[in-house]
Amino acid sequence: MTRVKRGSVARKYRKNILDFASGFRGAHSRLFRTATQQKQKALTRAYVDRKNKKRTLRRLWIARINAVARRYGSTHSGLIHDFYKNRVLLNCKILAQVATLDAYSFLKIIEEVNEKKS
Repeated sequence: MTRVKRGSVARKYRKNILDFASGFRGAHSRLFRTATQQKQKALTRAYVDRKNKKRTLRRLWIARINAVARRYGSTHSGLIHDFYKNRVLLNCKILAQVATLDAYSFLKIIEEVNEKKS
């Protein structure tokens, strides 16, 4: 079998990885082997943190809804339960925005659900 000299292909591959790691500190941006490891680690963390971001935002929305709902004599869980029972289709993100930006509208939504309940 003939010998394959990977000159330009290998250079392109290494350059691609070192370009990705260009913002890393120390040897992580200069040495190919450590840059490869750091690239793998960075991509793994990016994937995990995209999931964590969703988790964090959901916690924030629930806290905001709960804070405003308690002001009007309800809780987040009770409110969501009443929404499902009365088929009110508002997700947590929209509900949190309404609760923080327009408390009067949020109160009207709660009153509407309570009227349907009784």
